[in-house]
Amino acid sequence: MAVMDPSYQIVADLLAARTGQHLAPNRLWRIPSALAGLFRDRGISNVDQLVCLLADAKEKQLATDVVEALLNNETYFFRDRCFFETLANTVLPDLAEKRAATRRLSIWSAGCSTGQEALSLAMLLTEQAPRWDGWQIEILGTDISGKAVKTAQDARYTQFEIQRGISVAQMLRFFDETEDGWVPDPKIASMTRFEQRNLLEPAPQARQYDLILCRNVLLYFEGHVRTRAFDRLGDSLSSDGWLMLGAGETIMDQTSRFEAAHCGSSLYTRNHEPPEPIRSRA
Repeated sequence: MAVMDPSYQIVADLLAARTGQHLAPNRLWRIPSALAGLFRDRGISNVDQLVCLLADAKEKQLATDVVEALLNNETYFFRDRCFFETLANTVLPDLAEKRAATRRLSIWSAGCSTGQEALSLAMLLTEQAPRWDGWQIEILGTDISGKAVKTAQDARYTQFEIQRGISVAQMLRFFDETEDGWVPDPKIASMTRFEQRNLLEPAPQARQYDLILCRNVLLYFEGHVRTRAFDRLGDSLSSDGWLMLGAGETIMDQTSRFEAAHCGSSLYTRNHEPPEPIRSRA
């Protein structure tokens, strides 16, 4: 059932203004549960009280805290493993051949959350060590959540987090156990770096990537916002690079910047034909 309370809509509008993410009316019910910890910390009990606090000019940090709490940072190592098998068997061999002259590989994990996707890519490349010997490899992870990026930069995972998606053999090979949690081996950690960045905003430095993973991010955007995101991705992908979306995402009726790669689910390449205007759905 949709929640029609104006206070709920104010919070949803705040999320959209800060991140571009749309919280549909039939999803507004999740606001109190997502903000339960913030309510407890602030000594309030409902969304109406929260909105009153947000109206206070002195409460600048509160808006940021609300947005952080509403963001979905669900992730785990090798999430949707079949996608990583496609990368290992199709995408990476293709890029190894295309970039043989420069021996440089640049990957962007957009919406990286707490870093597991980027580290999974580093593990995958390490498992193909002979192919990448002597290469310069960079995996950039970005996310709009400052809290998630800080976790990715710290790269310390709990026992629960480390066991999600990887085998015991991979865990022991690629991570070390410390008193503060499991930390990645320096070799794979050195391939990755993490930055807080809004996908809808231009990158601080213009560059193009050989492979972009943007999985389960576009689901949260409305049609016209999703088209803007595709434009940013198109600007950032090399002319012969690869884009991988999530299982529930598509380019259909959203953008003319890409075309289906026809060699794997959720894989796309740049469309080199003159772009046609897209009638974005609201």
